[in-house]
Amino acid sequence: MIRLIAALIALTATPLAPTSLYAQNADPALGGQHFARYCATCHGSSAMGDGPRANELNPQPPDLTRLSLRHAGVFPVERVVMRIDGREPLVSHGSPMPVYGGLFDEAPGAAVKTEAGQPILTSGPVVDLVAWLRMVQVEE
Repeated sequence: MIRLIAALIALTATPLAPTSLYAQNADPALGGQHFARYCATCHGSSAMGDGPRANELNPQPPDLTRLSLRHAGVFPVERVVMRIDGREPLVSHGSPMPVYGGLFDEAPGAAVKTEAGQPILTSGPVVDLVAWLRMVQVEE
């Protein structure tokens, strides 16, 4: 709990550049490992929505490398966090996302800054996934 409070204080007191990671101690490499293990089956190893099970889903998984492009060049941190941690459920998953909830629910708490600069509480693995997803965004 003390670490979570310290993370929130650091996030609100430290201005971050728009291109920087929105969370301190975010580990995009670990986020990529989580993505490969828990998400790539549907979203594809390159996050382009072309995983081996993608054709079984309705609607089809989106290309996650284009999230920023679909939101006027701004990575939608809050929406991504809420989709991953289940606050914004997806019918196509058959239940709130993530299907592999234990990893995300039982991990230590963490905070990440939204695109508006406000902290949002979630778990460490979600913060790492968000950091990795930010890294794989394409520019056009």
